[in-house]
Amino acid sequence: MPDPDRLRQVDALLDGLDDVLPPPRVRAQLRLAAGLTQKDVASVVGVKRVAVARWESGEAQPRRPHRELYLHLLKGLAERFPEAAQLDEGMPTPTSEGGSG
Repeated sequence: MPDPDRLRQVDALLDGLDDVLPPPRVRAQLRLAAGLTQKDVASVVGVKRVAVARWESGEAQPRRPHRELYLHLLKGLAERFPEAAQLDEGMPTPTSEGGSG
């Protein structure tokens, strides 16, 4: 029988994998597949549009508490739009909308 402490350590390691964001390009693909703007995402996550633009370009990473909200949104979008959750190396990076945050 496996050591219960080791099983808890394995479970903790697996739980940590749930907190991994998709690559920046996939973040944008998911948003675009849902027909959402960066401003839409920013509004529900509680940040400015420019923050979402930076997350999608890879210039910055979301931090708590916004990270959890953004991750929850991305997971929901990936379930609804699984094709958009795939990284296609041949695709150009989606452009962000104009406007200010």
